[in-house]
Amino acid sequence: MPRLSADARHTVRLTINGRAHQGEAEPRMLLTDFLRHKLGLTGTHVGCEHGVCGACTIQIDGAPARACLTLAVQADGASIRTVEGLAPEPGRLSVLQEAFRRHHALQCGFCTAGILMSLDWYLRHYPDPDDGQVREFLSGHLCRCTGYAPIVAAALDAAARLRDAKRNA
Repeated sequence: MPRLSADARHTVRLTINGRAHQGEAEPRMLLTDFLRHKLGLTGTHVGCEHGVCGACTIQIDGAPARACLTLAVQADGASIRTVEGLAPEPGRLSVLQEAFRRHHALQCGFCTAGILMSLDWYLRHYPDPDDGQVREFLSGHLCRCTGYAPIVAAALDAAARLRDAKRNA
C-alpha cells in the first residue's frame, strides 16, 4: 500500500451489496464512519469502537470483519456486504432475518446487524451447527437485551430451513 498523507483525502472505491460506491476519505477515517456518514448506509452500528462488541460487523470480501477496526482506505477495491444487503429483494426478509423476527431475537436492535452479518457467514460455512457451536461463535458479540436464547433459537431455525431449502432445490 502506498504511503498516505495524514491530511490528504483519498478516493475509496467499493462494491457494497453488489453496487459500486465511491467517496473521499482521510487515511484515518474508519470504515464504519465512511459507510454511515459518507455513503449513508446506517445499518452498520458503532458500539465500542474497539472491536469487542461486534455491532459493526460486516463482510469484507466474503469474510466477517469489524468495520470499526478497518480504515476506509484499507477497504479500497473490496467487496463489502452490510446488513442492508441481506434481504433478497426489497420488502422481503432473508431466511435468517425472518427467523430473528419469528423468534423475537432482537429487542433494541443495536447488536442485531452485526450478529446477522456474522451468522449469515457462519451458516453458509457451517450449515448444521448445534446450540453450543452457535453460542461459541456468538461469543464475539455483545447483546444487552435478549439473553442470547432467542438469537440462538433463530440461528438454529434458520440453519434448519436453509438445509431444507438446499435439499429441496
